Amino acid sequence: MPEKLLLAETGTALLVHTLQNAEASGAFASVVAACDDERLAGVVRAAGFEAIATRIDHPSGSDRLAEACTLLGLHAQEVVVNVQGDEPLIDPALINAVARLLQERPDCAMSTAAHAIDQLADYLNRNIVKVVLDARNTALYFSRAPIPLGRDFDGTAWWQASSMPPPLRHVGIYGYLSGFLCEFPSLPQAPLEQLESLEQLRALWHGHRIAVHITQNPPGMGV
Repeated sequence: MPEKLLLAETGTALLVHTLQNAEASGAFASVVAACDDERLAGVVRAAGFEAIATRIDHPSGSDRLAEACTLLGLHAQEVVVNVQGDEPLIDPALINAVARLLQERPDCAMSTAAHAIDQLADYLNRNIVKVVLDARNTALYFSRAPIPLGRDFDGTAWWQASSMPPPLRHVGIYGYLSGFLCEFPSLPQAPLEQLESLEQLRALWHGHRIAVHITQNPPGMGV
């Protein structure tokens, strides 16, 4: 969908809807759009939000956010939440929860969210990322594969007929400490990150911890 962030079927650009939800979360001192296109920046500013220009060659959203933190001069312990621009239906409460979780977990460099899977098709879908957690809801691993996978898995939704908690779908929103985020692009890519095409595995590979908020509400549809 070319130039999707500029689409304005509702009379408001898609990206602006996302910014409005970020502002409604009440989690931030400021809401800033990191843009690699001046047309986007113009739309953002016309809607009353701040926009900063970033390079067009970033390999991931985290790399772009790291440049934005440097441009904004944020201190190392500042909490930054990456809300992707194509999530106009994201719940403001979810944004707030991810930001708050990182403040509550000083042992973690990142925070994110997950939601219980109820459909077998979602569990088996490689385009839906799953996450497994430890006792404190810290991420152990993210994968496109169906995890956890029971030894006796027979192709059915095992969690519907057992006392085991259901598998978790990863929700693609991230909180970071600014200092870690600025370090992130300099970390060598991890083999598992390259294999699964999941950048959060780079953080785990290098020994950083990710706290996970479990939301009871399914995430809004991205575009």
